[in-house]
Amino acid sequence: MKTLDDLIAEGVTGRRVLVRADLNVPLDGATITDDGRVRASLPTITRLAEAGARVVVAAHLGRPKGAPEAKYSLAPVAARLSELLGREVPLAADLVGDSAKATVAGLADGGVALLENVRFDARETSKDAAERGALADELAALADAFVSDGFGVVHRKQASVYDVATRLPAYAGGLVLAEVEVLRRLTTDPARPYVVALGGSKVSDKLAVIESLLPKVDALLVGGGMCFTFLAAEGHGVGDSLLEADMIDTCKRLLAENPGKIALPEDVVIADDFSAEANTSTVLAAQIREGWKGLDIGPITVERYADVLKAAGTVFWNGPMGVFELAPFAEGTRGVAAAIVDSSAFSVVGGGDSAAAVRLLGLPEDGFSHISTGGGASLEFLEGKDLPGVTVLDTAREG
Repeated sequence: MKTLDDLIAEGVTGRRVLVRADLNVPLDGATITDDGRVRASLPTITRLAEAGARVVVAAHLGRPKGAPEAKYSLAPVAARLSELLGREVPLAADLVGDSAKATVAGLADGGVALLENVRFDARETSKDAAERGALADELAALADAFVSDGFGVVHRKQASVYDVATRLPAYAGGLVLAEVEVLRRLTTDPARPYVVALGGSKVSDKLAVIESLLPKVDALLVGGGMCFTFLAAEGHGVGDSLLEADMIDTCKRLLAENPGKIALPEDVVIADDFSAEANTSTVLAAQIREGWKGLDIGPITVERYADVLKAAGTVFWNGPMGVFELAPFAEGTRGVAAAIVDSSAFSVVGGGDSAAAVRLLGLPEDGFSHISTGGGASLEFLEGKDLPGVTVLDTAREG
């Protein structure tokens, strides 16, 4: 696998370098509410620009349906990237059309431009290799080399992630290299005890990674909406809490096959409505009232989980412990995250909502060994799946 260091050593002055970044940030209207992914993209973009490359950034935002949608425009990202880089980053009005060609042609050495949302073109996510290939050909025509630096999308076999890497000299960016190195550390002889804190809404979304991790970890601490399906599997009533009835038998099996390894909440914060103004109460997990819903783990559980985390040698955390965006239900996530910060363990935050929670709750980012930018990609790596956007770099064209 050739790297960004290799590309810069070969010389990039005056060369057009297409960088596939992950700039899929959360928005409130046109306001970015968490710019973590933009900031994570800066080192690779900056290194290339300072080396004299003409940097062409491609990225997606949200899930448009293969056509332009104003709410998914990368305009807010271009503005934030301009602020962070201290230079104007022009945004092409299209991906591979006249505007993109003119924008790239107008770049000077060291300049940076952003193409409009790659998912505004239906070919980006097409299952048809020929359709994806046609878009990859047009993207490749805009550049002389390709750098894959969007770890959050390397589990997707998409035109700007996979196919373009077969058409240009391709290199792994610093972010992708760092992510793969960290995740390999989790899967290759991790320091013991190895503890995973797993939250999120649904057991079904995390089943594959749960089954993959259980033989490898010393403890699995369960929180988030998924914990209520596990509690139901233990025979507890869960009121109006999130419940996947069709997963109860699966949870029963997992608990039976892994005695003492899966930790479930002892107490939970319940509410009579899904809102910050709801009436709330903290009750034992076996005493959730009918008509009420569990929205966070309780303080007894936080303390118990914290004891396990502080004694860990390796920690992987993916998924909040509760609805952290609403103040009454944020303390479970805050408590677990703070315990990880206090631990001397090698700790990895598995991207997505967990990374957003770290920033929203004001926790020190440097308190974790690594905060991943790719939730889905991280989980698929830990499941043992190939990541197409990484494996293609192993067989990519030579520069």
